[in-house]
Amino acid sequence: MSDSNTPRIAFQGALGAYSHEACLKASPGMIPVPCTTFEGVIRAVREGRADLAMLPVENTTYGRVADIHRLLPQSGLHIVAETFVRVRIALMARPGVTLDQVKHVRAHMVLLPQARSYLDAQGITFEAAADSAGAAADLALADGSVEGVLAGEVAADIHGLDVLARDIEDLDHNTTRFLLMAPDIDLERRSDKMLTTFVFEVRNIPAALYKAMGGFATNGINMTKLESYMVDGSFTATQFYADIEGHPDDANVKRALEELGYFTKMLDILGVYPSHPVRG
Repeated sequence: MSDSNTPRIAFQGALGAYSHEACLKASPGMIPVPCTTFEGVIRAVREGRADLAMLPVENTTYGRVADIHRLLPQSGLHIVAETFVRVRIALMARPGVTLDQVKHVRAHMVLLPQARSYLDAQGITFEAAADSAGAAADLALADGSVEGVLAGEVAADIHGLDVLARDIEDLDHNTTRFLLMAPDIDLERRSDKMLTTFVFEVRNIPAALYKAMGGFATNGINMTKLESYMVDGSFTATQFYADIEGHPDDANVKRALEELGYFTKMLDILGVYPSHPVRG
């Protein structure tokens, strides 16, 4: 646990990043702990410098967040909640700078294409930055600069920048799903709608995956996510990451997981947590 009496939450990026926004939505009273990498976020919790970790797992536009599924099973952490952040892009600049003065902006390379239509219409050029919120922090220290930054409004609030344009993203449905993770698994049934996330590796037998999935179909369980990824760079060793609706104590879920166990050589539950209201 952290030394402070106030719990801490680690995330990847600078203060004002979308991951920071996810922390503010899910745990507004916690002290944010910025980390450079996803591995650093996990390490901060395992070493006691933070109590919880906030990690992005997927985005409606770009799909799976790279490396996350590889890191989660090895992290020693467990999912205790999920949250969703709509990626709203704002153009910000130093106080006193007007929109017509901004001819060039910086942002993370993933963010720039999402506002391409607006930038082209305004005749604004752009370049990639390592981190959008970090670019906002740099701009705040750049006296006399008339450049802009694309980031979430939280970054403008934190770094004292003015928002010159809001919601300039091309797509109005771009949303990132985040997982809140803790050192210990929480099996309490905290909602009528629970999710269970697990990873597994099937045995090397014919139709193993088909047979493994059969138990979920016959027990009427909705699997909301199933993804595969290679293990240790091997083309033959494949792990699967799955989200299902339900709690391991539910009779139908228990039966399905028992059946899954017959066809797997590894099964690890990563978390049991309430379904977020955004799912409906």
